Amino acid sequence: MIYLDNAATTYPKPISVQNAVNSALKNYGANPGRAGHSMSIAAAEEIYRCRSAAAGFFNAPGPECVAFTLNCTHALNYVIKGLLKPGDHAVVSCLEHNAVMRPLQKLMESGVTATRVRVFPGDNDATVNAFRSALRENTKLIICTHASNVWGIRLPVERIAALGHIYGVPIAVDCAQSAGVLPIDMADGKFDYLCVAGHKGLYGPMGTGMLITPDGSELDTIIEGGTGTNSISLDQPPTMPDRMESGTQNMAGIAGLRAGIEFVKNRGVQTIYKHEMSLVRHLYKRLSEMKNVKLYTSEPDTSYFAPVLSFNVGDIASETIAQKLNTHGVAVRAGLHCAPAAHDFMGTLGQGAIRVCPSAFSTVNDINSFVVSLMKII
Repeated sequence: MIYLDNAATTYPKPISVQNAVNSALKNYGANPGRAGHSMSIAAAEEIYRCRSAAAGFFNAPGPECVAFTLNCTHALNYVIKGLLKPGDHAVVSCLEHNAVMRPLQKLMESGVTATRVRVFPGDNDATVNAFRSALRENTKLIICTHASNVWGIRLPVERIAALGHIYGVPIAVDCAQSAGVLPIDMADGKFDYLCVAGHKGLYGPMGTGMLITPDGSELDTIIEGGTGTNSISLDQPPTMPDRMESGTQNMAGIAGLRAGIEFVKNRGVQTIYKHEMSLVRHLYKRLSEMKNVKLYTSEPDTSYFAPVLSFNVGDIASETIAQKLNTHGVAVRAGLHCAPAAHDFMGTLGQGAIRVCPSAFSTVNDINSFVVSLMKII
């Protein structure tokens, strides 16, 4: 199979990730940090190694800033529901995933309001000005995707974060499509909350994610329980990472995530990005030469895009094309990609789109074979 659905989850996983998961199942079978025996301590040490690797990778203040979650959606819910109260206002972009829009929709039932800001692809000044215009006196949070999971459009999150801090508004950055692909520096970008998927550009197992923040005490909890610390108190611990980590952790998944972070670090984020963008730009040029193919953005530029490309064939339902590609041994994703806001922005709510996303393991031959299969279908 030619796998080009890496925006959903990367495949294959590096051998080092597979080995780390297998090793964890064999050697770290005890509950991490919940006992004083040697296996429990060894498991806790492996958890800490992943925390340290993540903190270093994103230049967070320290490993205590890294809380493990089930996925990026889990992390976003922690921030959105933990920070916003009735009467508060949030600002989001017009490209947000349902991982942002559905929690906000739920909070709107209790009096939270939100403004959806228009993004101007290729014009960061206009995008930042649009965010500035949306701020109100009661704005308590900016939630912003780093890169659209449908169109690959990058947002100037560093400038939006700086804008927020001028007005005293924290920013939560959805890094689901960017972590491991685009450079992310928490200290330099002055991001308050990074919400990260472990199973995409970081090449970790599914069921892994992270919430990275210097001060989790600002967030009300939505899950409470055992943390292995200060068990005599019935109050959830106030400090990170315990405040956001209740119950037994995904030991094997976290071990695999550590290996994935190390894989990306060793290969180099810029190297991965240049490789994937070269494939996307090559695909864009091939598709632009094909009759009846609809492309919705300009040719992806490295300053304004992540390596994700979506298109359609005439007025044919995107799912129909994806199903036919599957019969040719090509895996892509079609439909609305859990991001109707992004499709509404491009006018594709009715048809959806066919999404292609390469990985560090994809090749030019993969892209060319995909194009040949598409040509046969057309």
